[in-house]
Amino acid sequence: QVALVESGGSSVQAGGSLRLSCAAFGYTDSLYCMAWFRQAPGKEREELARVGSDGTTTYADSAKGRFSISQDKAKSSLYLQMNSLKPEDTAMYYCAADYRIFYCDRGDYNYWGRGNQVTVSS
Repeated sequence: QVALVESGGSSVQAGGSLRLSCAAFGYTDSLYCMAWFRQAPGKEREELARVGSDGTTTYADSAKGRFSISQDKAKSSLYLQMNSLKPEDTAMYYCAADYRIFYCDRGDYNYWGRGNQVTVSS
């Protein structure tokens, strides 16, 4: 089991940057993947970026070029650096993880944080 706690959400002006953090507590050594999602009001949840146990990263088109996912395994932490933020990036951002490739590849993670709000004003 793993517990995930996000931090770093805030209100920023368009064009600004934020770095979200996700601390993982518990049995973290065997996690196969960790990811960042977001969900805006009235919209479906969207997977932004994922990092595998081998360090391989994948990004949604909406995140490419502006967002960067990174991981510090020694600290059991996941990060999302967000640059050139836009008002449409306003959403609740979630950290997710799973131990099995089946769920990672489906984007159907079994472990979730409670979310952190990011608000971007124009």
